[in-house]
Amino acid sequence: MTARKGKTKRIKDLLMTALLSLLSGVAVGVVVTVYNVLVGMGESLSVDAYAAFYAMPYLIPLLVFALLAAALCIGTALRFMPLARGSGIPQTEGSARGLFRLRPFSLICTSFAMSLAAVFLGLNAGAEGPSVLMGACAGEGVAKISKSDESRRRALVAASAGAGFATAFNAPVSGMVFAAEEASRKISPAVVLSALLSVLSALSVRVGVRTLFSLAYPSVQPFEPSLTAFDLTTLSSFGQTAVAMGLAAIVAVIAACVGAGFYHSIFAARGLLGRIRAFKGAGVMIVPFLLACVFGMLSPYAMGGGHSLMQAVGTAGGTVAMSAALRFSSPLAVALAVILVAKFVSTACNMGAGVPCGAFVPMLSTGACIGALISVAATAAGLPAVYSDIIVWLGIAAFFTSVVKAPVTATVMVFELTGSYDFTLLLPVVTAVAVAYVMSALLRMRPVYDCLLVPFVLPEVTMPRAA
Repeated sequence: MTARKGKTKRIKDLLMTALLSLLSGVAVGVVVTVYNVLVGMGESLSVDAYAAFYAMPYLIPLLVFALLAAALCIGTALRFMPLARGSGIPQTEGSARGLFRLRPFSLICTSFAMSLAAVFLGLNAGAEGPSVLMGACAGEGVAKISKSDESRRRALVAASAGAGFATAFNAPVSGMVFAAEEASRKISPAVVLSALLSVLSALSVRVGVRTLFSLAYPSVQPFEPSLTAFDLTTLSSFGQTAVAMGLAAIVAVIAACVGAGFYHSIFAARGLLGRIRAFKGAGVMIVPFLLACVFGMLSPYAMGGGHSLMQAVGTAGGTVAMSAALRFSSPLAVALAVILVAKFVSTACNMGAGVPCGAFVPMLSTGACIGALISVAATAAGLPAVYSDIIVWLGIAAFFTSVVKAPVTATVMVFELTGSYDFTLLLPVVTAVAVAYVMSALLRMRPVYDCLLVPFVLPEVTMPRAA
């Protein structure tokens, strides 16, 4: 009888976990989809606004004043809601691992408003980090309302974070992998079941919500992948060659070296900006907001998360158009180099200062810039231009792996985001990811989100060890 009761209890627990996962997925689907649609609109509006200011430079002081006012308002608000600081992924990981609990309802509202404001103001701000945090908050809220135990709460938080990731990217497999590899850091039946059901229900709701938006805004598409500009159909045979392996290794080494510089720049920026005590610490936001003005005047591709940049460097998106990416005439390589520096510096400062905006896609777009520059050099050296897309792909996967140290997520993500499932290219991607991971270990880099988690767990620690 005891064994039967135990089995019955496990079945009931499993069914309850499944039901709560579906409910949290619905909540994630609604909130995150609305948020991402508004972010897309905000990016378009901010690009148009900066173009207008560039055409009328005598109005730029008004833009600077607006950015300064917003920086101080957001910096002050973060004093009262410190868990809204940064991209949101470190907080998600801390909650999913049982280090602390989130304040779900207030944190969703705060993260939604402040990160959306950052996008509308033209910062180099992605939507995916806040999407993950709001997803985690939805899981935390469902666990709180249902009075779930600690084990189920952690599973719901990790699964809902993965659902937020999947909803933002329209990438279900990547969302489930992210929940296990990055958020929870363990694979258990509860996490796998919760992630599967949360992701499926969230994406179902996503289609419905985006379909409703498309009635008024035809540019909002319910189904297409995040990146449609990559054409890899002619590269199947290339993926099995020794040249592909060598190219993947070269790209990975370069991307990992840039990743190491980026990694240490985050903590250098954190240390320097942390010395700013003006306006009771709110003044720390002034530097990244003013950088947004500078880089926004240089190029529209330095603004927003970076989806448009990644689309532009894909050959189907018209890489040649990148030669006009700056607001002044320049060769393609110069344009890519300037945008790479802008993305590198602004993302590192945003993460160092704790600006409430996503850094996930800015990191991916930085990797895309690295790949595009390598592609330009390789094409000049005689490599056929048809290989440009795979080089950009490898740059994205390798740079992300070196900084975040989530190799499985990186591998799955580059296929799913482009809607390409030609797994003959799996070998060079895995090679690049593996080399980048080894390089990051040799360069003594820890997972960046683990480092950024430390101050949330130990408030007296202002800067985690970088190595």
